[in-house]
Amino acid sequence: MTIDAAELRRRTSELLDAHPPTGTDRLDFLRARFDAGLAWVHYPEGLGGLGAPRSLQAVVDAELEAAGAPDNDPRRIGIGLGMAAPTILKYGTEEQKQRYLRPLWTGEEVWCQLFSEPGAGSDLAALRTRAVREDGGPSRSSEAESGGDWVVNGQKVWTSSAHIARWAILIARTDPDVPKHAGITYFLCDMTDPGVEVRPLRQITGEAEFNEVFLTDVRIPDSRRLGEVGDGWRVAQTTLNNERVAIGGMRLPREGGMIGPIATTWRERPELRTHDLHQRLLKLWVESEVSRLAAERLRQQLVAGQPGPEGAGMKLAFARLNQEISGLEVELRGEEGLLYDDWTMRRPELVDFTGRDAGYRYLRSKGNSIEGGTSEVLLNIVAERVLGLPSEPRTDKDVAWKDLTR
Repeated sequence: MTIDAAELRRRTSELLDAHPPTGTDRLDFLRARFDAGLAWVHYPEGLGGLGAPRSLQAVVDAELEAAGAPDNDPRRIGIGLGMAAPTILKYGTEEQKQRYLRPLWTGEEVWCQLFSEPGAGSDLAALRTRAVREDGGPSRSSEAESGGDWVVNGQKVWTSSAHIARWAILIARTDPDVPKHAGITYFLCDMTDPGVEVRPLRQITGEAEFNEVFLTDVRIPDSRRLGEVGDGWRVAQTTLNNERVAIGGMRLPREGGMIGPIATTWRERPELRTHDLHQRLLKLWVESEVSRLAAERLRQQLVAGQPGPEGAGMKLAFARLNQEISGLEVELRGEEGLLYDDWTMRRPELVDFTGRDAGYRYLRSKGNSIEGGTSEVLLNIVAERVLGLPSEPRTDKDVAWKDLTR
């Protein structure tokens, strides 16, 4: 059967008739939606989708929103939806897809990302966290056989949602005798396993939204390996490309995101206006709208396949605009812009840019140029992979990781 907009409306109507939002438990409704293939319609049948064009997801979302149906709180589970799910879909076994995708989408299981390390942030491929086969057997893709456990030791940092996560996507070094990009393997780590310790990292906002994670003799069954042994860097590129699109290409209405609060203040507080602030606000408003429309175009391009390096450009724009807009908002508000609502140490489950005051937005936006890939790294990606400029000289590409200077 051809899945078109009319067919999706019919199936959505059937879902609503069988599970009326007003009389159905929220989780039961989300599970039923997933099973009906209306979670992400472009995914395969049996995995929350119907193999339909990605662009038709908006048809389902609009029908369910009009009916008052609950959503899966996507901001809370953004790492699972935007990063883990597409990677599992592309590289996971059928057993892994069946096990992880449904509770990931319904929000029953929250995911986090164990990539960055204290000595491997911008240079992620230099990571030191080690994964060694328990029996000391081969750890190279040409020799390794399935089965057995891996024992992982190391430290990860800047891990959003680690304090509420059940699962993590993890990359670790499995072969130190080859160049750094070639000796990495990708795993799915149970955050409740012995040896996983999560410690809060208090930020400039006063909160501990991020964490550092210590892995001490953590045992990961080989059945939780994603992709081939030693192929983790290639698998991780799928995660990273999707991460940048998820951050920089999110769907927003006009004046959605950071530009909304300052535009509202401008309209409601005429006594704060000056000619100079007006010109600067107009410039940022136009740039925000251009960025919003470019993100919409990027999402349409995704219909044709996996995200490419263009997502790096969107994430770059997202970080710059957030920082410039929040800075202008503090300046517009004058002395009251210097106030801050609450320095209480807490560990939030999500980032709420628009639900807090101007001081929070100003401080939190400083992290936008670091998280999801630093702006400096993303500029290199845009230069080399989008514009086709020559690569920077890299002397360590063919050197075994164990021989690198550290």
